[in-house]
Amino acid sequence: MSEPFDLVIRGSRILVGDGSTGARVIAAELGVRDGVIATIVPIETAPTDSAPIDPAPIDPVPPDSAPRRAGLHGLRMIELASDEILLPGLVDTHVHVNEPGRTEWEGFASATRAAAAGGVTTIIDMPLNSIPPTTSVESLQLKRSVASGHVFVDVGFWGGAIPGNGGDLLALHHEGVFGFKCFLLASGVDEFPPLDAAEMRADMATLATVDARMIVHAEDAGIIAHAPTPTGSHYSNFLDSRPPLAEVTAIQAVIAAARATGARAHILHLSSADALPEIAAARRDGVALTVETCPHYLTLTAEHIPDGATAYKCCPPIRGAENQDRLWAGLVDGTIDCIVSDHSPSTVALKQPHGGDFGEAWGGISSLQLGLSLVWTEARRRGISLEQVVGWMAWRPADLVGLTDKGRIAVGAAADFAVFAPEQTFTVDASTLKHKNAVCAYDGQALHGVVRATYLRGERIDGEVPVGRLIRRDA
Repeated sequence: MSEPFDLVIRGSRILVGDGSTGARVIAAELGVRDGVIATIVPIETAPTDSAPIDPAPIDPVPPDSAPRRAGLHGLRMIELASDEILLPGLVDTHVHVNEPGRTEWEGFASATRAAAAGGVTTIIDMPLNSIPPTTSVESLQLKRSVASGHVFVDVGFWGGAIPGNGGDLLALHHEGVFGFKCFLLASGVDEFPPLDAAEMRADMATLATVDARMIVHAEDAGIIAHAPTPTGSHYSNFLDSRPPLAEVTAIQAVIAAARATGARAHILHLSSADALPEIAAARRDGVALTVETCPHYLTLTAEHIPDGATAYKCCPPIRGAENQDRLWAGLVDGTIDCIVSDHSPSTVALKQPHGGDFGEAWGGISSLQLGLSLVWTEARRRGISLEQVVGWMAWRPADLVGLTDKGRIAVGAAADFAVFAPEQTFTVDASTLKHKNAVCAYDGQALHGVVRATYLRGERIDGEVPVGRLIRRDA
């Protein structure tokens, strides 16, 4: 008999493959060795001549699960319940961890616990709102030292592009950051100032020499400067202060810079569907452009945000229902590549100022733990499959940052999994979420889909022992 696997998972529903091979749900057994998926065997053809499985190391099997039969042999065995599906661990490429410097907002331990609880096994940390921001090799090394030994999922890092640090970009690239973030308007924190269009283009020309990606918060500063002031408790005032034209104009500038330099560009947190025709046209012309959107734009609408409810404030803003329909259409037709959280928490005092003034509140939505359930709840209402949702939240963001062994269940891929019960319902209770400050725009909302367990390299994440690693672009 061959050497047993470290772990064998068996189930009637395992989502295998990715966009290149075709994702599909099959009944299968998979064997894990050294943290990597070593084999996937459809149950109909699984070997039957293995020695009987010792029940002692087997994880508890729900009473309604199918009876065991001989098959792959593992030191540990997991049998999925009849209502569970095995998904690849999700990859979230847009997370603000904020440590060091603003650890009272969020930290590596709390953020990665939240990620694991939501089935996310890999995150890429944004270069702000930590102090210092990740705009030099020294600041990257500091951030890595603070994170080391405190992460429950794998964590990589974006670099930052700000005025005056153009000479640091290539050094950061060679140190393994996954690309570079810039703003085209004030970021909200003084230590991460914006680039103007000429500075962005110059930095993109530098990045093009090493095929690095510029990721852009695309809102036009001039248009927003002439928009209404976002003061008071009325959400409509805040919405008017960030008009769709600001996104469209800024995205046009990004496209022009990418076209002129040949650099790869990525549009962060697309809110306005008005930009979709510009994006699609640029791609047809061969511009190397990718786009993300977020659960809050796909599940919340301006029409339902109460006055004073600053938990809903984010930039760019949550827009109307008709706009949301067009964002979903952009996902389905492939104009939008992926869905990521833009988890951007702060303290309760900053997020919920006295009087509910949208002009004073910090702009950011905390949803790292809830993303899969949020998107799946809305997707199933729209008749969109779980396979499509996982594509947008797992293998596509993994491919975006070059982690081709993540976000998929395939032989040779990392054994990162989420055990998901898609029909189980729950009600969000902000006080029980794993991120540091108990503010959440979804508090009290009923959702479909529960993540029952998350595995990293074949080991179950228990929230007690940090099993994550710090990863590099070239790892």
